[in-house]
Amino acid sequence: MNSAKLIELPKILDKRGNLSFIESLQHIPFEIKRAYWIYDVPGGEIRGGHAFKEQKEFIVALSGSFDVIIDNGKEKQKFHLNRSYFGLYVPAGSWRSMENFSTNSLALVVASTAYHVSDYIRDYNEFLTFTEANNTYSTSRNANKPFTSIHNFQSTTVNDCQLIELDINHRDKGNITVVENQQEILFNIERIYYLYDVPGGEERGGHAHKELYQLIVAAGGSFDVILDDGKNRRKVSLNRPYQGLKIVPGIWREIVNFSSGSTCLVLASHHYDENDYIRKYENFTMLKEK
Repeated sequence: MNSAKLIELPKILDKRGNLSFIESLQHIPFEIKRAYWIYDVPGGEIRGGHAFKEQKEFIVALSGSFDVIIDNGKEKQKFHLNRSYFGLYVPAGSWRSMENFSTNSLALVVASTAYHVSDYIRDYNEFLTFTEANNTYSTSRNANKPFTSIHNFQSTTVNDCQLIELDINHRDKGNITVVENQQEILFNIERIYYLYDVPGGEERGGHAHKELYQLIVAAGGSFDVILDDGKNRRKVSLNRPYQGLKIVPGIWREIVNFSSGSTCLVLASHHYDENDYIRKYENFTMLKEK
């Protein structure tokens, strides 16, 4: 896919809040290596103004709206993003900027490479030279390292779930928090999903996973996560976009006390697999005791 394109994502409607998701090499034409979100952007601000030699991107307006300007060196296109179930695919070698942010908007960017300063082109004339030379770069250096689970379903406890302080890249034009595969988290991101349009005070979740690792972030608003290992329960409050709750396999979890308009962002270690879910609590406790 060599040109910028809007892609419609699945949207699962639910009166308790809607859900959309992105899976590596399914909804987007690349493996996910990195994800970051941009928040606290002043209304009307402009961001970006650079290109990547190698990195491909997928950009979603998780809340609010903004415009993305794509320049391939010959022509410009403007894409308006204002729906959580649409995203913009940006191919490598595209000069892009983001502008006209609405107040309290939230942008999610999914990237095909880990961070490499050498991959950035920040000078427009250098970008034009790059496009005229029709340069191509190998992506072999960015292959995901194999990930092996280090937790056993029966033995995990609520204390294995950790609240992680993520880095904040402070900017006058808005803050950025970044998560890279096997850096801030120990797994590779294969799926990203998010809950939005959640009524205040609502509850979600009520299931466990056999193998899935997750990082849950309150990208907007706040909510509580109830963790249960079959013997002990623990409540973790999330209300900062630079904090993430790591959840290991073998933990029953519920998400409660959503503030109005909150956005729950989840980075997950596997594609969706219904066989990995345990949806009845009595089945969960039986499996934990085996």
